[in-house]
Amino acid sequence: QVQLVESGGGSVQTGGSLRVSCAAFGYFGSYFCMGWFRQAPGKERVRVALISSSTYTTADYADSVKGRFTISRDNVKNTVYLQMRSLELEDTAMYYCALRFGDCSTDTRLFRYWGQGTQVTVSS
Repeated sequence: QVQLVESGGGSVQTGGSLRVSCAAFGYFGSYFCMGWFRQAPGKERVRVALISSSTYTTADYADSVKGRFTISRDNVKNTVYLQMRSLELEDTAMYYCALRFGDCSTDTRLFRYWGQGTQVTVSS
């Protein structure tokens, strides 16, 4: 069984920065994808950023966050980080960490393991 534990998030003003973390526990092999999705009220859950355990695969970002968000991983701690900069009102959402075995995918249905979510609120 895989467990994902998120931390970080909170409230910030536009233009500010936040970092969220996701620690993975359990057995998930050596080839997997971890990443962040977000869901705003009344909207579907969408991919924000994904990173593979493979060092040969580059990170994947939604167009809306490219250049502002950076995803990184610590393989020793089995932890993925999402550094968010220049936050905008539209970034307000519940952020979910997710993990799937194998390749990364933007399809939420292909991710079997999910964290509880952490709220990010951006205000003017």
